Amino acid sequence: MYQVTFSEQSMRELNKLDKLLQLEVIEPISSLKPADLEHPREPLGHFSRAGQSLYRLRSGDHRFYFEVRDGTTLHVVYILHRNSLEDFLLRNKLPVSESQLVEQHSKFWKYLESLTK
Repeated sequence: MYQVTFSEQSMRELNKLDKLLQLEVIEPISSLKPADLEHPREPLGHFSRAGQSLYRLRSGDHRFYFEVRDGTTLHVVYILHRNSLEDFLLRNKLPVSESQLVEQHSKFWKYLESLTK
């Protein structure tokens, strides 16, 4: 079991939800085990960006983007609602069926970074 921490952006996104939905949405990330990260499979994905190892976890209508810190902590850097992701794909004329490829797209990361401001 890991300790789970949240960035300011991810806390803002969580705080938009009622308490019961918050618990439902964070349950999948709070129950991850090391073996899950060693061999990720849907709804969990793993990728690298600028030398940083990141994971994506789909939980209901939300997408968690997180990193492992010190082997004991999962730090959620971003949380996106599915509608936000679909809106991004449409505005940038990217096919929704290739949503996993968006994680490597520089515009996607600029969009995520704009959420932290």
